[in-house]
Amino acid sequence: MHIHILGICGTFMGGLAVLAKEAGHRVTGCDANVYPPMSTQLEAQGIELIQGFGPEQTQLNPDLYVIGNVVSRGNPLIEEIMNRSLPYVSGPQWIGEHILRDKWVLAVAGTHGKTTTSAMLTWILEDNGYAPGFLIGGVPMNFGVSARLTGSSAGAGGKSGDSVFFVIEADEYDTAFFDKRSKFVHYHAKTAILNNLEYDHADIFPDLHAIETQFHHLVRTVPGLGRIIANHDEAALKRVLARGCWSEQESFGHGDGADWGLREHADGSFDVIFKGEIGGTVEWSLTGKHNRANALAAIAAARHVGVPVALAAASLARFENVKRRMEVRGVVNNITVYDDFAHHPTAIATTVGGLRQKLRHSGGGRILAVLEPRSNTMKLGAMKDALPGSLVDADLVFGFGSRAALGWSLGEALAPLGALASAHEDIGELVQSIAAAAQPGDHIVVMSNGGFGGVHQKILEALAR
Repeated sequence: MHIHILGICGTFMGGLAVLAKEAGHRVTGCDANVYPPMSTQLEAQGIELIQGFGPEQTQLNPDLYVIGNVVSRGNPLIEEIMNRSLPYVSGPQWIGEHILRDKWVLAVAGTHGKTTTSAMLTWILEDNGYAPGFLIGGVPMNFGVSARLTGSSAGAGGKSGDSVFFVIEADEYDTAFFDKRSKFVHYHAKTAILNNLEYDHADIFPDLHAIETQFHHLVRTVPGLGRIIANHDEAALKRVLARGCWSEQESFGHGDGADWGLREHADGSFDVIFKGEIGGTVEWSLTGKHNRANALAAIAAARHVGVPVALAAASLARFENVKRRMEVRGVVNNITVYDDFAHHPTAIATTVGGLRQKLRHSGGGRILAVLEPRSNTMKLGAMKDALPGSLVDADLVFGFGSRAALGWSLGEALAPLGALASAHEDIGELVQSIAAAAQPGDHIVVMSNGGFGGVHQKILEALAR
């Protein structure tokens, strides 16, 4: 089959393209922004890319058009496809029907931590011989790619041949312009992690209740012999499950009453406790309460397919995290620069708070938080009042964004932090301000869900000068 993918350079659609190619399909695609690194990665797979959405692309005569959710009505190629009654389908539906149909799907949903938890779970399965396929919204450093169709699982618990297991990051964002359900309803998970649930995606959801409804749609797709692993500390998830659940349930969390809990040690390691019994110990260098919760969820999900708790915990000692999750981009004059994907206030707070906790145990140091609020939710101003509270563990805060781009004043939003915070509209000025303030021993955490104009390297160069 020849498929032509509209919006191919997004993380999800690019991963879909790789999976389709591995499955033996001819794959072409187009996007408004065809440039490295995604363009080079796809071209290396033998996938032809076209800049833009010109209607003449119908001359490629593919068997099917696969539509990403970045494409809307009015797009010239979409209009041509529809006017000519050519066959099209959404990316999530195509994945569900062509990749996941005969798989044991392990889906990871939640407002925060989907990528990291998916990467942890995939690595646990890989390290224990299950060789899963996966589609993750980031690049796990243990694999170096964001998607893989399958691997050989010979020797994994008596299994052999292509693995039947597939881990997928299950996003609650809508599917396509013609399908406003969340992507994850197409995946038909047998193991589903519900990591957490907060208000987000203000561009498509009016309130938290609307997102809870979508999560209950996910719950409705899990079979009776499947298992839902939910965060016990999240009131919103309890409300979702109270609407009805027809599958096995296990809970994880830091509070009393969870099936899965932990006991933390001073060095950052922790014991994994299942129903009152210690099952294993995780020894690693990752920081933050959120990552410990992510690990519990991944261990619980791996146990559902047969990985003993002790082995899963041991595997996480060899977990190398995900690119852009507190990824060290360089060290200059004993000043460390990190790149992190955090863009929601809760994620910002857990990123900065996790580093603060680590520094308390390792000799201290200042945290300089550098923030670019560029998500659709941020641009709508829905979370701006929560920004100061999310940054209280930082010593200095540097914000980047203009009123014209945001629709609101970043300087005014950060004003409660007083002289500790500054807002900038010019990236060169931002970099110089950071470099002037930085001192040996500092930790500069750059947080954005975009490229941020290559600011990480610019900071490193400014520090070197």
